[in-house]
Amino acid sequence: MPELPEVETTRRGIAPHVQGRIVARAVLRRPDLRWPIPPEIRRRFVGARILGTERRAKYLLLHSEPGAAILHLGMSGSLRVLDADVPVRAHDHVDLVLDNGRVLRFNDPRRFGCLLWQATGSVHPLLRELGPEPLGDAFDGDYLFARSRGRSAAVKALLMDQRIVVGVGNIYVAEALFAAGVRPMRAAGKVTRREYREIAEAIRRILAHAIERGGTTLRDFLQPDGEPGYFEQELFVYGREGEACRRCGSAVSARRDAQRSSFYCRVCQR
Repeated sequence: MPELPEVETTRRGIAPHVQGRIVARAVLRRPDLRWPIPPEIRRRFVGARILGTERRAKYLLLHSEPGAAILHLGMSGSLRVLDADVPVRAHDHVDLVLDNGRVLRFNDPRRFGCLLWQATGSVHPLLRELGPEPLGDAFDGDYLFARSRGRSAAVKALLMDQRIVVGVGNIYVAEALFAAGVRPMRAAGKVTRREYREIAEAIRRILAHAIERGGTTLRDFLQPDGEPGYFEQELFVYGREGEACRRCGSAVSARRDAQRSSFYCRVCQR
């Protein structure tokens, strides 16, 4: 599943090719993805100029004067900027045809992504309750400490709650908790202010590094075939159950809760 760095890499990859362009036509090869595609995409977005791109959590917004098209890549989606004559592949569900003859093409094999609409002056319901961005000024260890008081749920659950902080998925939570030496199943209310400062700093550092690494693959967004390269993630614990911890050499452990796995080192994390 594309995580925040992959979504930000996608935004940076398509932005120079769509910003300032007019949406000449919307080709919708099916009426829905995860949800029905709203009629405003054809009625209001077509004919509008794309004024800018934004990432909010894992959503991409293409802003125009009447409103913003909201895209989510779901579990398997990808975006490409292509010449209009590039043959359509399986699962190429949406083309936003631009005034220069190129298309922004949305491919989504599993159809867990979406294309929605947000009118200017409003906030889409999916975006209303979102917490701060992990790379923004409103997010730090003191904020996490304040939001965690009195909570008995696991610190991992706190960090994956989109109302607390957005876009920090399972991979990056595992890696940040390892970097801070905190076990994922610790009660959020028992984690100290110092530890939350280390967690927040690790989240910011790891995400920023991942986005920087992703920047080397921006050319992939102009290629019609294959999946986005993004970057090969340098993981310490996630997905490494039974393998040697890169820090102490002991075996990485895994615990499964609510259909998700938590990876951690019993020695390095307390």
